[in-house]
Amino acid sequence: MLPTSNNVASRGPTSRGNVPFLTTYLRRIIKPQQMDFEYTAWLMLQLCIAPKTAYRHTSYHKQTKNHWARDDPAYVVICCLLVAAAACAYCVAFSSSPWHSFFTILSAVFVDFLAIGLAIATVGWFLANKFLRKRSLHGHAIEQHVEWMYAFDIHCNSYFPLFILLYVLQFVLSPVLLWRSFVSTILANLLYMVALSYYHYLSFLGYSALPFLEHTEVFLWPVAAIVIVVPFAVLAGFNPSRFTLNIYFG
Repeated sequence: MLPTSNNVASRGPTSRGNVPFLTTYLRRIIKPQQMDFEYTAWLMLQLCIAPKTAYRHTSYHKQTKNHWARDDPAYVVICCLLVAAAACAYCVAFSSSPWHSFFTILSAVFVDFLAIGLAIATVGWFLANKFLRKRSLHGHAIEQHVEWMYAFDIHCNSYFPLFILLYVLQFVLSPVLLWRSFVSTILANLLYMVALSYYHYLSFLGYSALPFLEHTEVFLWPVAAIVIVVPFAVLAGFNPSRFTLNIYFG
């Protein structure tokens, strides 16, 4: 049986018990020698080819350290560097202004990945704790909560395959995806459908890995909405690749 904890640290991003964890986490960011980049690379690979294997290791982490969230910021650091590098490639290809390029790179890292990720993690953390926790039938059982940092880990895990598809693959295929043709519209919509659906599928796996949650299939509901919307987007001639790049580069 997995160890349980009633520590207030698991209850939210602002709880007092969470401060030492966050302090240690942030301190390790400036100490690369304390980060496990080899494990992070393995985890990123597993999230793309065998995501259930990746989340099985979450249980092992809980058994050894008694908390679900990673205490190693290597994953976040690598994601930030990869997003910045990809944004640089897009700027070289589509931007003509150094200042605009600088702003785009910062926006990709601090808005697209971090800020939106913080918002998504907070919403997922709130929904899971408020509505999805199993109600104990025994009054003496220890009540468990989803750690906010674990919710952020779920976003980061889900973001990497999305990054591969919507940053890397889209860049490689951009000469085709940006054509004004029906085929390009179909391909762009399929690419975004797969990327966003896989993001939500990984989110579902992350929350379903917690044994004290139930009805985690709610995190798959956006996938159904995406599948329904995409055919209408294709028929309307909406090309998400052109739309996204127009936002950044005009």
